[in-house]
Amino acid sequence: MADVANSEPPASPLELFNSITAQGELVRALKAGEASEDEIDTAVKMLLSLKMSYKATVGEDYKADCPPRNPAPGPEEDFVDPWTVQTSSAKGIDYDKLIVRFGSSKIDKELINRIERATGQKPHRFLRRGIFFSHRDMNQVLDAYENKKPFYLYTGRGPSSEAMHLGHLIPFIFTKWLQDVFNVPLVIQMTDDEKYLWKDLTLDQAYGYAVENAKDIIACGFDINKTFIFSDLDYMGMSPGFYRNVVKIQKHVTFNQAKGIFGFTDSDCVGKISFPAIQAAPSFSSSFPQIFRDRTDIQCLIPCAIDQDPYFRMTRDVAPRIGYPKPALLHSTFFPALQGAQTKMSASDPNSSIFLTDSAKQIKTKVNKHAFSGGKDTVEEHRQFGGNCDVDVSFMYLTFFLEDDDRLEQIKQLGAHRWSYVVQGEAGVLEADTNPFLTPALWCDPCWSQHPHQRSAHAVRAVGCPAQ
Repeated sequence: MADVANSEPPASPLELFNSITAQGELVRALKAGEASEDEIDTAVKMLLSLKMSYKATVGEDYKADCPPRNPAPGPEEDFVDPWTVQTSSAKGIDYDKLIVRFGSSKIDKELINRIERATGQKPHRFLRRGIFFSHRDMNQVLDAYENKKPFYLYTGRGPSSEAMHLGHLIPFIFTKWLQDVFNVPLVIQMTDDEKYLWKDLTLDQAYGYAVENAKDIIACGFDINKTFIFSDLDYMGMSPGFYRNVVKIQKHVTFNQAKGIFGFTDSDCVGKISFPAIQAAPSFSSSFPQIFRDRTDIQCLIPCAIDQDPYFRMTRDVAPRIGYPKPALLHSTFFPALQGAQTKMSASDPNSSIFLTDSAKQIKTKVNKHAFSGGKDTVEEHRQFGGNCDVDVSFMYLTFFLEDDDRLEQIKQLGAHRWSYVVQGEAGVLEADTNPFLTPALWCDPCWSQHPHQRSAHAVRAVGCPAQ
């Protein structure tokens, strides 16, 4: 059993609480196993130190099975959890504050340079522009890679609609790049069980959405010989290794801990409460014996939006207690809704989203009609002072999809001066060079521009089976 004293410093009251729980289990195990007095004494001192830190942080003594609840954000604060993203700022979430709140590490220039040295490839624009901005243990993954030790990628999709939107595509675009430059296996979890539990869907509808979404994912161009896409509704019943890991995780997370992490209430169904263990299980290589031959020591790297981090903070807390390496993570920012960066794009609001099945005409109509503009209130003010790129949604989309850094900076400068785009609605037909923010930026990315063709070509590929 791993000693908590050797783990990373806890970064939040909840992580302190979980560390105390784990350390308490260690002390009991040492005593039951008749360990030496020195070993027991060291573990007890660590337990007392953690409890003191907890009291200093929370303002009250540690109580077993009573985890601290996250304080409700004030009216001016950002709110981020796996289901809701909201801020009052037109510029979007303050990600530096989110790093502090979640206890992750910033992806700095030094780490980006190390990735470039390790792979021999120019860093992806998502790294260069801070779209993937935060990490947990990425240096550990690079250590393994440089020492010829294996690792694998894991990401996923909760299929709540027939078609995915652009925001859903961001982790997959980056994951494809990671698979290409590191040449590693990838597992993709389709959490159709989650959507059945949370949404007003039948099991058949949830599974059908998983199949449709898998077409969008496969169209990104992953290596079919190193990629495994699976539906939870299928795979849970055919993989004893996967289910065993689910049960191990469930045993080490109490109901009160789950409530503290995810905000569950007494009225939530037991399926919701047990689901986090299912999303955690792909983090461990023994969940895929057909790929990793029952090895338990292969580390996992998870690219995901930062709202999914609570699942994996829980996973990282449990991992050493069940004998597995902690998964590493790379966190992305949120893809803004058409109406502005105060919230992320959502499939439940068609007017906020650009879907991967939308035609070029539909995309242009949505952008012209709904995209929040960085222009001034009047044409005269706009011509005199220029636009504000920091809040203009169309320009934000360019930062995600336009590869050319110099061209992006040129457009930004145009937008900030009086040559920038005409105020929305003033003109009927808008030319790209005179109205750069309304350029169909989505077609700048090869993955997106080829997506409709690739989606159609792969439409018959099955979900739940390893790529052949």
